[in-house]
Amino acid sequence: MLSVFILLAVVMVAALMAWPRLANDPLWRATLTPLASIIGSGFLVLGPILDDRFGAYGLPAMVALCALAALFGWAIRYNIAARDAAPGALGPLVERMETAASWVLAFAYIISVAYYLNLFGAFGVSLTPADNTFDAKLLTTAMFGLILAVGWTRGFSALERLEQVSVGIKLAVIAGLLVGLAMFFGGKALSGGLVLNPPAVSGWQAVSLLFGLIVTVQGFETSRYLGETYSAKTRISSMLVAQIISTAIYLTYIGLITFVFTRSELKFSETAIVDMMSLVAPILPVLLVAAALSAQLSAAVADTSGSGGLFEELTNGKVSNRLGYLLLIAIGIALTWAADVFQIIAYASRAFALYYAIQSAIAAKIAHDMKPFGARAILYSALAGLGLAMAVFGTAVEGG
Repeated sequence: MLSVFILLAVVMVAALMAWPRLANDPLWRATLTPLASIIGSGFLVLGPILDDRFGAYGLPAMVALCALAALFGWAIRYNIAARDAAPGALGPLVERMETAASWVLAFAYIISVAYYLNLFGAFGVSLTPADNTFDAKLLTTAMFGLILAVGWTRGFSALERLEQVSVGIKLAVIAGLLVGLAMFFGGKALSGGLVLNPPAVSGWQAVSLLFGLIVTVQGFETSRYLGETYSAKTRISSMLVAQIISTAIYLTYIGLITFVFTRSELKFSETAIVDMMSLVAPILPVLLVAAALSAQLSAAVADTSGSGGLFEELTNGKVSNRLGYLLLIAIGIALTWAADVFQIIAYASRAFALYYAIQSAIAAKIAHDMKPFGARAILYSALAGLGLAMAVFGTAVEGG
């Protein structure tokens, strides 16, 4: 019966995503890009990580991550509005900082593609006899090769539709998962079976681990780069709406998953969510793997395309899109065989934290120019310092 309710939720949300009135709404279409990025990969790994490492404090840890994302989103939205109000008049220092931020973002994309495709490889073999690290890395390497071949020969126009379809699949599966978890949680609560696992980390170790997980709530900044399609007002609104929706989803998800699994049921790995959800309903692992594969491939395509475009723009065409793709694939394959998924997550988090630090510093500079040493300028400066600390001190979750 639980599987029936899960499937019903999946079908209903899928139908809602396909509803023309919603699908064609400009604000919703602008919201889908950051929303898909925020909940795409993080949803697959955050539940097991927070449950295993933070135990009963998993929900406060998720609140902290969402709060950090909200603060950095606040700074980036301020920058969007300032640039729209005074295009080309923010001064040479701000422009140089924007260029530095773009360079950091280009390399952050490289690491994030490795993150996405390593998850693709892990989930791709998770329900097969070849469920091991070596075969997962082989599949990841093959996907890097496929993306390079497509990007080099045809560009990514042939795969653009994949991103649109994957968003609907992802949100529909998440709806089914939340319904399944809610009913599972309810059953545990009625039978007195809810659990409070003790945390495995505390103090500075917990803080630095959260710093190393910021990439799992990253993606809101994509609204900043939709200027050719949407107005500044729409981009600002889309980022805010995406962060509100993703925060509601994440807090519900972590709030449900934190109290229903005992330590003996937590098998820590990059695909631990599959094993955990098999205890909830047999249909969930299949749905999760299907959603994971489409989501990770579409995200990898989007970031590969974005990285190649940034390199071409930043080098004034000296590094073409194709060469950018080749650089990304070479570094991505090296990361795949030199590091595990959790180390790559930490590397990506550090790169994005540095990007957020620069964006916050830009916001501080603009705010200071408008009102020297005003409260907004001071807050953005503190936020820039926090982003820099995250880039320096963020650590990877250790397997086991």
